[in-house]
Amino acid sequence: METQTLNPDKTVASLIHLSTFSKYFIPFGNFIAPLILWTIKKNDPFVDEHGKQALNFQISFFLYFVFLVSVGISGIVFFGLQQHAAEVFFFSDNFRFEPYHLTNAVPLFIFVAILALLIITLFILDIIFVINATMKASEGRSYTYPLTINFITPTPVGNHQSNNEQFNNTQNPTL
Repeated sequence: METQTLNPDKTVASLIHLSTFSKYFIPFGNFIAPLILWTIKKNDPFVDEHGKQALNFQISFFLYFVFLVSVGISGIVFFGLQQHAAEVFFFSDNFRFEPYHLTNAVPLFIFVAILALLIITLFILDIIFVINATMKASEGRSYTYPLTINFITPTPVGNHQSNNEQFNNTQNPTL
């Protein structure tokens, strides 16, 4: 979607995307900061489109992260129970390290390694996509994030007509 607007507010659109990095300093800053910037300049179609895209992307990646963490916790519990399924569950001060326990834990280590790789990949994709969106916004072009679920539906470009303009248009038969 490579559309150009006549006089877009490129600075605010770029700041919306960059403000998602505030999550590293403020809890849920990746939702709060873009939402504030987006609502300030919501009447500009270019800023409106980029604001919706940024929020949809952040919500989607938050849900992907929550899903990976929940799968990780359930997988660790599952493999942990498999590890000690034949043993009696009790705590003692006489814990002995025996080498055969490590061979039984290999599936758990592989699972944790794959999960860590997926979370790191999600982190890297987040940074790459946000930087790419910021660059497109600063150039005045539209950008659609990959892997995004549209919770806030984007308004089609060119369909930004106020209610007063719709009534003043005598050529529009759908009044």
